[in-house]
Order: sequence, then C-alpha cells, then structure tokens
Amino acid sequence: MLGFLAWLVLLFLCWPLALLALILYPVVWLILLPFRLLGIGVEAVFALLRAIVMLPARVLGASPGR
Repeated sequence: MLGFLAWLVLLFLCWPLALLALILYPVVWLILLPFRLLGIGVEAVFALLRAIVMLPARVLGASPGR
C-alpha cells in the first residue's frame, strides 16, 4: 500500500517518470528473479549443512533453544 501511495505522489509530481516506473517495474522484477531463486537455493544449502552439523547433538538428546 505504501508503494502505491508513493507512486501516486510521483504521478502527481512528475507523471512521465511515474509511467516509466510503471513500465520498468515488471522488467526489473524479471531480471532479479534468478537472483531470488539463487538466494533460496543457497539458504536451503545452509539449512541442510546446519541440520547435518546439529544432528549429533539432537541424537544425544539436546533440545534446540537450550
């Protein structure tokens, strides 16, 4: 909602720039999409490594958060 209100203010102040932002937003989103997917993959690998490292402690009965 805040982004929409900011766009409305931009539309009021400088409508060509607001229309350019409206057109370029999907293009930028598509360009950044592979980086988001890469970030999800890296986060999953780190979660897997953390689970592997913590496995001996969990097997021995330590509960997480203590």
